[in-house]
Amino acid sequence: MDLHAPIFVAGHRGLVGAALVRRLEALGCTDLRLATRGELDLTDQAAVRDWFAAQRPAYVFLAAARVGGIHANDTYPAEFIYQNLAIELNVIDAAHRNGVRKLQFLGSSCIYPRLAPQPMTEDALLGGPLEPTNEWYAIAKIAGIKLCQAYRRQYGFDAISLMPTNLYGPGDNFDLNTSHVLPALLRRFDEAVASGAPDITLWGSGTPRREFLHVDDLADAAVFLMQHYSAPDIINVGVGTDVSIAELADLVARATGYRGTIRWDTARPDGPPRKLLDTRRLTDLGWRPRMALADGIADTLAWYRAQGGALRGGARETA
Repeated sequence: MDLHAPIFVAGHRGLVGAALVRRLEALGCTDLRLATRGELDLTDQAAVRDWFAAQRPAYVFLAAARVGGIHANDTYPAEFIYQNLAIELNVIDAAHRNGVRKLQFLGSSCIYPRLAPQPMTEDALLGGPLEPTNEWYAIAKIAGIKLCQAYRRQYGFDAISLMPTNLYGPGDNFDLNTSHVLPALLRRFDEAVASGAPDITLWGSGTPRREFLHVDDLADAAVFLMQHYSAPDIINVGVGTDVSIAELADLVARATGYRGTIRWDTARPDGPPRKLLDTRRLTDLGWRPRMALADGIADTLAWYRAQGGALRGGARETA
């Protein structure tokens, strides 16, 4: 990848997109092409085609998406599948039509079957039923993968697909109705400390196991793969280890200084029992994450508090 050629980061105001911009700027990228949602609606096919024809980016990082946790996915299934499909179709097709040299599609570990063998290898895709609470988002992401593969097969378009594990970090979404588990826990515990709450009740049993990757590590991996990987096969991006949600809650409690009682509402859904990625394909290429989970939690908490907590913390990962 030529860092001096025009590079489009779709979704640059979101968690992943902002981290990509930070990483590219740190590497000396001199021609970033960025557009807010007000400037470019990625669900509008005509607008996307006109923008690509005018801007002519050489490389594209497709990080724009409608994202959210269990509650958001379960509440807005039509929006999750429609908006994500529209973004993928419009950006990938416009990139091909306008001579983009390489495109990177950011998928998600939720594409894998709910009960896939652990850790999940890339060939587990389409090997069984999806997790019902986020199948709409997963189906849209699977469609994006297949679109990249189809355009590579028919047109020779250099499109690669990355499957990140659960992400967190500065710029995350802390809205309790739409956020993922780690930022939600950070907000809940931080507010409990501020209010002096003697106990806190969390969703589920605390037993499901999840893997967490700091978004700056993802950005580093994404740029690395843009430079060193070109194949139709998807590639997992993660840390290779996981923790239970109860263990995660304990880490967040310690980081925030919460010393009260943690209770679990087992009437609430847990989601899949475990989600751990097999990252051997990536590590064999020579990349490994740098940020330990405890350090990443502290980093994210510091950012959240610097934004004024719930008053300003969080941005949706959309264009």
